[in-house]
Amino acid sequence: MSHVHVIGAGLAGLSAALALTEAPGCTLTLHEAGPAAGGRCRSYHDRALDLRIDNGNHLLLSGNHAAAAYLATIGASDRLHGPDTPVFPFFDRRSGARWAVRMNQGRLPWWILSPGRRVPDTRLSEYAALIGFARVRDDTPVADMMRHGRLYERLVEPLAVAALNTRPETGLARLLGAVIRETMMQGGAACLPRYPIGGLSDALVDPALDLLRRRGAEIRFSHRIAALEITDGRVTALRGPDGTLPLGSDDAVVLAVPPWVATGLLPGLTAPDAFEAIVNLHFRHLADAAGDPAGALREAGLVGVVSGTAEWIFRKSDHVSVTISAANQRLDQPADQLAAEVWGDIAAALGTAAPLPAWRVVKEKRATFAATAAQEARRPGARSPLANLVLAGDWTATGLPATIEGAIRSGRTAATLLRAG
Repeated sequence: MSHVHVIGAGLAGLSAALALTEAPGCTLTLHEAGPAAGGRCRSYHDRALDLRIDNGNHLLLSGNHAAAAYLATIGASDRLHGPDTPVFPFFDRRSGARWAVRMNQGRLPWWILSPGRRVPDTRLSEYAALIGFARVRDDTPVADMMRHGRLYERLVEPLAVAALNTRPETGLARLLGAVIRETMMQGGAACLPRYPIGGLSDALVDPALDLLRRRGAEIRFSHRIAALEITDGRVTALRGPDGTLPLGSDDAVVLAVPPWVATGLLPGLTAPDAFEAIVNLHFRHLADAAGDPAGALREAGLVGVVSGTAEWIFRKSDHVSVTISAANQRLDQPADQLAAEVWGDIAAALGTAAPLPAWRVVKEKRATFAATAAQEARRPGARSPLANLVLAGDWTATGLPATIEGAIRSGRTAATLLRAG
């Protein structure tokens, strides 16, 4: 492995590049088609709001070990923050009810014994269903795993939609189960919510680029690789904006691009081809003490909304953001109508009478693959049919839904395969 070309500078590509440059003697070029790194996990300055915002809201948990290791590698562990206890506040838009799920830190889940810590109006016996998610291995959808009572409506469904970005009627229970095994089943210490202190780029992207440069990697932005030249089962050249770049006999490629780009570059590749949207809304509003009557945003940094349009409200330093997952049906809704509708949820949740502030709606049409049985079957492994090319991305067969944790793991897996030869 003389020189490695990593195509795509999202978190999967950055993770692969970091792992590869740990090895002595490895030289690397990172090719990114856009003007900035991070993919669906980056920050930018929005002119309408005159604020630096993230292109999406991403929640990490303390049990995301690959993400934690990645942050430690790039020296950015201190760029995340969150509550000292595993707390998840909720607000029911229809009834006005407020509650918080308060897990204990240890692995023995005694929190479910306390009515004040669990979902209101739920029985202790209902929580046994969560173990079923951790054990399922077939194609059962989330909605078929348990009775649709208070626990399902007020906890399982919101978590499933957020984790899978797919409605529970078709979303795979085993993918949600993988998340549950690595977080809830490990105890509350693995469920501490974690957010960037600044933005996603400040925490996850910029420090990675700085470290790669210090390690001698070449980083090329606005450098789209349009085609791969393949001869005798190997990539022999890359076609970019500057012409054809020949590869040496020992050179290798990490293809860390979205699945629709990967299938265009690698004919015959089977990859997910059905996708779900995510809609994020950003409002220039400060959730201060007067506008946070239950103290939920101050304590946890987020509030889950049940029976509303908004699903999760996130508190930022200078604005409030909302995520709507599995949002294909929202793509054609006018932005001003959607902003007004969501602000109604925020105002009710925060107990504020403030009028609609300045806002921005960001619609990501192909945010993740649809986490269904049909699409799961299309996820390829990191190995490709080509001897010197491996795949990376949250859409590869990581065993997890399309998450930051999955993307980072996929990059390290790709790097491990190349190093092993």
